[in-house]
Amino acid sequence: MPVEFTYRGQTVNQAGIEFIKQLIAENPQLSRRRLSTKLCLAWNWVQANGQPRDMVCRSLMLELHRAGRIQLPARRFCPVNNAARHRAPVSEPHVEVAPLAGRLAELGPIEIRQVRRTAAEPLFGRLMQAHHYLGYTQPVGEQLKYVYYARGQPVACMAWSSSPRHLGARDRFIGWSAAQRRANIHLLAYNTRFLILPWVRVPHLASHLLARTARVISADWQQLYQHPLYLLETFIDPERFRGTCYRAANWILVGQTTGRGKNDQTNRVNRSLKELWVYPLGKAFPQALCHG
Repeated sequence: MPVEFTYRGQTVNQAGIEFIKQLIAENPQLSRRRLSTKLCLAWNWVQANGQPRDMVCRSLMLELHRAGRIQLPARRFCPVNNAARHRAPVSEPHVEVAPLAGRLAELGPIEIRQVRRTAAEPLFGRLMQAHHYLGYTQPVGEQLKYVYYARGQPVACMAWSSSPRHLGARDRFIGWSAAQRRANIHLLAYNTRFLILPWVRVPHLASHLLARTARVISADWQQLYQHPLYLLETFIDPERFRGTCYRAANWILVGQTTGRGKNDQTNRVNRSLKELWVYPLGKAFPQALCHG
């Protein structure tokens, strides 16, 4: 049995496990959720914006419980599946649209709206679910959502979330150590969805929006989560796409994924290989990400 247990960058040794056992014993009336909140406060385990890492802490305690290291109280209720609860309706969004075609210069001013935690966020979900080939479910963790408007109607949507923890090609490109990656992974953002809406036929619009977003996303992230960003990344399926708009927006192809997924235990390819593209936000990104 291992002396240490690691989950999502948090290492728990035997003393930590004994602390959790004592916390459970001293608070028999608390639910699993309230125990995890209490543990976050005791360990000062918080996000960059100061909020407790409650869901991650709860998952850690559940893994310890399943491994026989601690004994959690009986589950008091079965929560609704998070992905299903956040899944956007499949019905068509109620927006007035007209076909748009022509040159980018003829489109007129393009407005960028960051809609995360705003009244427009449900519209973003409906547009993605209705028109993106992968659909859309609400991610967990830090995230931003953009809707782009021209001539008074939406023309595109873009979603960003917390970056995957382990990506060999990206980590080699940055040149950080494992400890530096654990400390600074929150300073990266992952482009999970990019959708040009089907009624829009404007060449070069996609690369234009990528470039415009790269200029504002760090400040928007800072406003919502109290820290900037230094590197953007995305995956591209080469069987479907060529990455033309990312290349035109000066993104850098740094390699391929291993095709094993983040929770692989077999070291065998179990999904298609993806190209990994990155975009540094300023020349100082290596110093910022390799600090600590």
